[in-house]
Amino acid sequence: MFSLKEIVSVTLILFSVIDVVGSLPVIIDLRKKTGKIESERATFASGALMISFLFVGERILKLFGVDVASFAVAGALIIFLIGLEMILGRTIFKSEVSTGGATHIVPIAFPLIAGAGTLTTIISLRAEYQIANIIIGIVLNLILIYVVLRSSGWFETRLGSGGLEVLRKIFGIILLAIAIKLFKTNLIADF
Repeated sequence: MFSLKEIVSVTLILFSVIDVVGSLPVIIDLRKKTGKIESERATFASGALMISFLFVGERILKLFGVDVASFAVAGALIIFLIGLEMILGRTIFKSEVSTGGATHIVPIAFPLIAGAGTLTTIISLRAEYQIANIIIGIVLNLILIYVVLRSSGWFETRLGSGGLEVLRKIFGIILLAIAIKLFKTNLIADF
């Protein structure tokens, strides 16, 4: 049932799709806007989304009459807006801290960590790998996510404001490219 090869494969696939290290400039920017990031809640919310989607994702989407491609396009639009925000220096997503909002859930847990790409990948992994191995791969990624979220202040001090600004613009462009790729791939899948 447990396979080290499957666990390593799932972990690496999810690590590349989640790209929490690549999202670091977005996370640091959100922390600046909101004052803090609740690492535990963001990690827990991401894990809950991923594991829930592993078991009932396709059924939930079908219940609402949404296919996986449409779900991916919606996630791509959110990622696109976040990328624009990073490049242009404009605020599109308003901070919800003053209202006691859930900044740890939107946009950190969804769509940055457990976004459309991650959730559709989890559906795909289910067809190839044992569920127990997928869960272990998810948990290993959640540990890394927690460490990165928790250490965002440390990364910020090491990079400095100039380094963060450069990273922010670079990763903004990368997010735009990822969003366009998701949009293009899944929009064409609908036709």
